[in-house]
Amino acid sequence: MHVQPYLFFDGRCDEALDFYKKTLGATVNMLMRFKESPDQTACAPGSEEKVMHACFNVGDTAIFASDGMNKGKPNFDGFSLSVTGKDGAEVETLYNALVDGGEAMMPPGETFFAHKFGMLKDKFGVRWMVLAPKM
Repeated sequence: MHVQPYLFFDGRCDEALDFYKKTLGATVNMLMRFKESPDQTACAPGSEEKVMHACFNVGDTAIFASDGMNKGKPNFDGFSLSVTGKDGAEVETLYNALVDGGEAMMPPGETFFAHKFGMLKDKFGVRWMVLAPKM
């Protein structure tokens, strides 16, 4: 069994994919626009160029993404994505890149379980935890 996150950016998927390419080195493996759907009843007028489905990788993790209903108000409450850095310096770099335009929730610092751990919401509202664990 394999669980994959599926993020709905509500009209901002292209922008999000570009942001994650820049900040996390993400690679987009697949992208289909609504205009490419064999079932055009799934395509609301004006949504033809929006992302119906995409798959991108951050490291070894595949994440699905879409523009969903294209209303411009993505909501990512109730979960966080976690990314592990190789050391405290990488955690700082990742945190600072992801928080740009977003909201700092807990700046990176040492905890009982991590050399560095921080929490943030990126500019799309996706919650992230960034850490270099003590192992």
